[in-house]
Amino acid sequence: MTSDAHLNELGEFLKVRRAELTPRTVGLPDTGGRRVPGLRREEVALLAAISTDYYTRLEQGRIQPSASVLAALAHVLRLDDHQRDHLFELAGRQRAGHRRPAVQKVHPQLCRLLDDLTVSPGVVIGRSMDILAWNPLAAALVTDFAKVPEGKRNCVRILFTDPSMRTLYPDWRAVARGCVSHLRMTAAKYPDDPRLTSLVGELSVQDRDFGQWWGSRHVPSRRLGMKRFNHPVVGELVLDWDTFTCGSDPDQELVVWTAEPGTPSYDGLRDLASWASGRRGGPADRSGRPV
Repeated sequence: MTSDAHLNELGEFLKVRRAELTPRTVGLPDTGGRRVPGLRREEVALLAAISTDYYTRLEQGRIQPSASVLAALAHVLRLDDHQRDHLFELAGRQRAGHRRPAVQKVHPQLCRLLDDLTVSPGVVIGRSMDILAWNPLAAALVTDFAKVPEGKRNCVRILFTDPSMRTLYPDWRAVARGCVSHLRMTAAKYPDDPRLTSLVGELSVQDRDFGQWWGSRHVPSRRLGMKRFNHPVVGELVLDWDTFTCGSDPDQELVVWTAEPGTPSYDGLRDLASWASGRRGGPADRSGRPV
């Protein structure tokens, strides 16, 4: 079979599989009024974080997709292993190893560092910008992470789905766009991670800004900087933040917010620590959960 014939067959395969699925199957609302069964092209494209025009050309057999696009489509279309292999074969691409990235557990050394942070909020961020651990002051500053279901405890998801974040961060758009850029860099490193693909698809459907920023190819340039907070208890905080990579697991990073002693923000952090201690009413472990 020629290359063009392969791509034509790939397009047919995508169309057939798209017709077999319903919006509810992939987590989309079913608004009814469909003239033909199955998902629309724009819905598949949105969930796979590609343009509708690009996906249309795929179904027309006009372009050869990258391995990362194939991995995203395989997840969106709920393909099993045999169907995935066939998809990659039709596209003339080598399928990456079948092993999924291992579930991350916070490194003990980072936990000890969190324990030692008494007037500085700190969180441990994982591969997909999941929040692996935090200290009580970070929970008091940002949100009570323990109340967020573990599977949804992700920096980007919280930024886009928790309305209080848009008040907490006066420059929410800049903060959120930076997180989207970091997530895109991670997705390029792990194109076959189904959790990443699912997160991108979910947020692309729920938030128009996320979809636009995901496609903008903006590249973050800093691993440190300054953030402003409009905290509901202690008021305005202007904090420096820095990132420290775990030497034994580069996919784990400790993010710490600090303030220069003698400044109003430093005093605000001390007030926040006192408030958080009184609110907890008891000891808490390094992940912010009661013990």
